[in-house]
Amino acid sequence: MKSGRNERIDEELDLQRFFIGAKVCYTRGMINDTHQQEPEAAGKMCRQCRTFKPLAEFPARSGRRAGRKRRRGTCRSCRQKARKLEAPAGGTVAETEADKPKRRRGPQPPAARAASDPIQAKPKPNRAKTDPRDPSGLRPTRQGFIRMLGKSDNGRRWYQEIEPDLAVTLVREGAAVVAGRHTIRRLYSNKEFRRLILMRDNYTCRYCGQYGDTIDHLLPRAKGGHTTPANCVCACNECNQSKADRDLDEFMRALD
Repeated sequence: MKSGRNERIDEELDLQRFFIGAKVCYTRGMINDTHQQEPEAAGKMCRQCRTFKPLAEFPARSGRRAGRKRRRGTCRSCRQKARKLEAPAGGTVAETEADKPKRRRGPQPPAARAASDPIQAKPKPNRAKTDPRDPSGLRPTRQGFIRMLGKSDNGRRWYQEIEPDLAVTLVREGAAVVAGRHTIRRLYSNKEFRRLILMRDNYTCRYCGQYGDTIDHLLPRAKGGHTTPANCVCACNECNQSKADRDLDEFMRALD
C-alpha cells in the first residue's frame, strides 16, 4: 500500500508528463503549420499602393541574407513613379542603390585608380636623376653627420657616421658614390681595393719601377690623406718603408 504522500508525488509526475507531452505536440503542430504556410506566402503587400504582389516585384536589399525580409517594402512600379516625379528638369533619372551597378571590391589596378582619382591622374614631373659621383647634393642629418654604408671582406654589411667633408672627399676621389641625400656607399672592401690598385698599376712600383705588391698613400694618412683610388699607388716594400709619412715631393727629392 502506498502512503498518501507517495500518491501525491505520483500524481504530480503524471501531470508534468502530460503537460510536457502537450507542449511537444503543440510545438510540432506549429512547425508543421509554418512549413505548410511558407509556399503559400509567395508575395507581399506594397506599402505605397497597398496591392498584394509577388515577391519578384520587390527589389532586394544588398548585404542581407536570403528570405522575405530582404525584399523592400515598395514595389518596382511605385519606385519608378517616385523617381520620375523626383527627376530634374533635364530629364535624367537619378539611380537608386538597387539600380546602380555593383562595384568590385578590393584594390583597383593602377590605371583604373588613376582614372577615378583626379589627383593621381595628373602627370608627375620628371625629376632629373642626380649623378651618384656628384657630392653637391649631400646634406648632413640633424646630428650633423653623413651615413656611410659598406661591406667587409666576408660580405657583412656595416654602417658608419662620418663628417660631411670626409664624405665629399671620398665621393670626389672615387672611393664612394652618393646613395641618398644623407647617405653614401663605399664601393670597395679592403681586399677589393688592394686588388684594384695593384691591377691598375700593373704591379709596378710608382717610385722605382720595380715589382710592387704594397699600397702607399701619396698624401700620408698622418697628414690628412685618405684611402681612395686617387691617393693610393702601387709601391714596392722598400720604397714604401723608406717613404714612411713624408710627402711625395720630399721623398722624390731624397731619391734624387
